Amino acid sequence: MTDAVWENITNHFTEEEAVSLLAKLVSFPSHEGISQQETEAATFIYEFFRKEGIDTELIPVLDGRCNVIARLKGDGDGRNLLFTGHTDTVPPYDMKGNPYEARIDQGKMYGRGVVDMKAGLVCMMLAMAAIKRAGVTLSGDLIFAGVIDEEAKSEGTRAFLRSGELPDAAIVSEPSNLQICIGHRGLEWFEFTFYGKTVHGGRQKEGINAIQKAMMFIHELEAELIPAIEKRTNPVVGSSSMNYGYIRGGTQPSTVAGDCILQIDRRWIPGEKFTQIKEEYQKVLDRLSASDPNFKADFKVMDISYMDDDYIHEALDTSAEEDIVRIAETAVEAVMGKGGALTSFPAWTDGGLINYYGKVPTIILGPGELGSAHSADEHIEISALVPAVSIYCRIACEYCS
Repeated sequence: MTDAVWENITNHFTEEEAVSLLAKLVSFPSHEGISQQETEAATFIYEFFRKEGIDTELIPVLDGRCNVIARLKGDGDGRNLLFTGHTDTVPPYDMKGNPYEARIDQGKMYGRGVVDMKAGLVCMMLAMAAIKRAGVTLSGDLIFAGVIDEEAKSEGTRAFLRSGELPDAAIVSEPSNLQICIGHRGLEWFEFTFYGKTVHGGRQKEGINAIQKAMMFIHELEAELIPAIEKRTNPVVGSSSMNYGYIRGGTQPSTVAGDCILQIDRRWIPGEKFTQIKEEYQKVLDRLSASDPNFKADFKVMDISYMDDDYIHEALDTSAEEDIVRIAETAVEAVMGKGGALTSFPAWTDGGLINYYGKVPTIILGPGELGSAHSADEHIEISALVPAVSIYCRIACEYCS
C-alpha cells in the first residue's frame, strides 16, 4: 500500500465516529432472554452497510435471530478475506446502572458487550466503510459476518459454514489487545452422573452412596488422568487442562445419596482428538465398574454445550507461516510501531469452528483486553479503536490485493 493510498483511507474514519457507532451498538441488548436476541443489533449493522453502499443482507438463522452479512466486492482476481465477530453478549448479571447506556470515564467506555465484542465489530465495519469511501478497489472480496449465539452453541457461525461460501482467510475480532492469536484450546463441558441407592442414613450399609462413587472417580482422575492431560503441550497454546466446575449429590444429611452429578470443563490442545478424550473418561469409568459391582455411572456433553449437527468446540491452530499471519504482523507493526506478537487466545472462539471445519487459516485480532469481558465493569480503552480500524484496513488491502 502506498503512502498516498493509506493517507486517503485514514481520512475516511475518525475516533468520534467509532465511539458513536459503538455506543449505539451497545444500546441494543443482545443476550439470552431478549426476544430475537441479536437481531436489533444485526439490523443496525445492516443499515450501516446499506447506507455506505456496501452489499448486505440479514440472514435468518434461528427463532427470528439473524446473522448480518456484508460484502465489499473485489474485481475477482484476488483472495477473499472474512471479518467476523459475534453480536450476542452475556447477560448484565450484577452490572450497576443501565448496562446498555455506554458510559465514558477517563478514556474508557463502559457497557455490556463493549469489549466482548461489539468494539471489534464496529472497527471492522468502519474499516470496510473507509476502504469503500476512499474509492479503493480490492482484487478479492472483503466479507463481514456478524453472527449470533457464540456465547452458547455458535448457531451463527455454523450456519455461515453450512452456506459453503468460505473465504481464503479469516480474522475474528475478539479482544486480544491487538495481539495476533494463532491458536487456542478446544473446549467441551461434560456431565457425569453417578447412580446409587437411596436409603435412610441409619441403614446406610443397605444403600449405595452416589457421592462416594463420584469421589472414587475424582480420585482416579487426580491420580492418573489429570497428570497425563497436563503433560500434553503445544508451543503456542500451552497445556491441556481439566476443571471441576460443579458437583451436586443427594438430598439431605440423613439420607444416603441416590445420585450425584459432576460437571467439568475440558480444554485440549491442537492435535488431541475429541474421540480419544471421551475414550479416556470412559476407560476410567469402565475400570471402576470392573472393580466395584456397585459402581454405575455415565457421561455426556452438557446440553448447554451440545451442538446437534456433530460440531464440537474445536481448537484453533493456524500456522505462523500463513500469509494472513505474515500480513497481520506487518500491519500491526506499521500501526503500532512494534511487531505484533504471535500468541494464543486464552478463551474459546468461533475461530475454532472456522479453522477446523472450514479449513480456513484464521487469526484472532481485536481491540481491548479480555479481562473485563463478562464482568460488572466491562470496558474498552477508546484509544484502541482507531489503531484497530487502521490495522484491519491495512490487512484487507494487502491480503485482498
